[in-house]
Amino acid sequence: MSTFDVRDIMKAAPGATPGAGGVSVSGRGDRELPPLAETIATIPFRKSLSPVLFEGLTRLFDLVAVAAIGFGIYAVYVYPVVDTFQPYAVAIPLMALATVAIFQALHLYHVGAMRAFAPQSLRLVAGWTALFLGVLAIFFMLKLGEAVSRVWLVSWYAGGLAAIIVSRVALSFGLRALTRNGRLERRTAIVGGGEAGSGLIQALEAQRDSGVRIVGVFDDRNDDRSPDTVSGYPKLGTVEDLVEFARRTHLDLVIFTLPISAEQRLLHMLRKLWVLPIDIRLSAHMSKLRFRPHSYSYIGAVPVLDVFDKPIADWDMVVKMTFDRVVGALALIVLSPIMLFTALAVKLDSRGPALFRQKRYGFNNEMIEVFKFRSMYVEQSDANAAKLVTKGDPRVTRVGRFIRKTSLDELPQLFNVVFKGNLSLVGPRPHAAHAKAEERLYDQVVDGYFARHKVKPGITGWAQINGWRGETDTEEKIQRRVEHDLYYIENWSVLFDMYILAMTPVSLFRTENAY
Repeated sequence: MSTFDVRDIMKAAPGATPGAGGVSVSGRGDRELPPLAETIATIPFRKSLSPVLFEGLTRLFDLVAVAAIGFGIYAVYVYPVVDTFQPYAVAIPLMALATVAIFQALHLYHVGAMRAFAPQSLRLVAGWTALFLGVLAIFFMLKLGEAVSRVWLVSWYAGGLAAIIVSRVALSFGLRALTRNGRLERRTAIVGGGEAGSGLIQALEAQRDSGVRIVGVFDDRNDDRSPDTVSGYPKLGTVEDLVEFARRTHLDLVIFTLPISAEQRLLHMLRKLWVLPIDIRLSAHMSKLRFRPHSYSYIGAVPVLDVFDKPIADWDMVVKMTFDRVVGALALIVLSPIMLFTALAVKLDSRGPALFRQKRYGFNNEMIEVFKFRSMYVEQSDANAAKLVTKGDPRVTRVGRFIRKTSLDELPQLFNVVFKGNLSLVGPRPHAAHAKAEERLYDQVVDGYFARHKVKPGITGWAQINGWRGETDTEEKIQRRVEHDLYYIENWSVLFDMYILAMTPVSLFRTENAY
């Protein structure tokens, strides 16, 4: 069990009870949370590890281990006697792939199954044995019995089985330790109290391997239908409070207990929550409306309907992070002469440092500090971008005009990508904290503006290569930029990133909005 349990916190801080939140200020972190929600949000936590990553790594291990043992026994026993390689070269990779497929069909890659290995061991042995019996049958039917060594086949069966069992036992101990430390939990908020919320919580707690850690209940209702405590868990506030709560602490999952029939109320709440980088599910546990089985996903054995998924998660996140670090490091090496020359030009043109740091919004609305080459006179620098740079702006230096038009001022953000990890090479451009269009803050202009922060911001993006780089002084410009950012988030792929990077130098020739 994790050391975190909101019910223990309630006992330790009985005075911290739910209450009305303050006035919403667009999710900018200055909304007051109810006392107990504030207390929970400030508790340090260890970020959870993705079960999908463990499942994928276990598949990869099985694939490599089975193939390696097969080739190893061949090299030690068969090759010194017979140099026939072709049947082994075909059989070993196919057997390794078949192993993963059979174990997948037997549900042996679910974290719950790997954590409690003993009850699953019989299925694993049966699956592995059935695979080899199937191979023997194929060899017999195709009259290939003399083509491979029987000793090799029996040794491969025994050695492979031993390796898989030993790895599973070790993995089981490791996963149990991670579970005790709370590293495999999904921090979950329940939206909707009353009977439906209570039923969902009881169903989730009945699942030993659901991986769900409930942090509290949120509900807009303040009448008898929504008590302050639901199955032992406190009501921490309204859905507006939930948005702010998710900005202050880590959440993985939000589950709605509202019936589908409450369409307007559901849509109203989803409009507030879809900007968050979390999975959102609709509980089907107590719903009388039934869909086909494949329409549901499951948390343990509890059926839910998928509403929103966190973008670029699990393996996608690993791939994107690796791509950013590797390509970013190569870009730093290749572009270092240009960056040195630019820094020298900035220093010679006007007094002050070559680099400029600016606070901008990053992933999940967190404030990050990005690096740029200084393009303004040091005494007129605008760290908060309270006033956008316009054509002929007297605050911009001579060198500054050139590096802003060519986007050379953005190159130091490679340090953010490679060393700090708070920027990506490609993503929505990070906007300054107080940037405005027609004297209105961006989030006041664009409904759902903060949805662009569901992924890490980038040095370049889909909006930039489509002509929406530079000044965003009008409402239309920021609207178009956000539309392109959201399109990128919904359609991300490594190939998409590579295309945007390839087209970025071409887009730099369009300088009509860059001052």
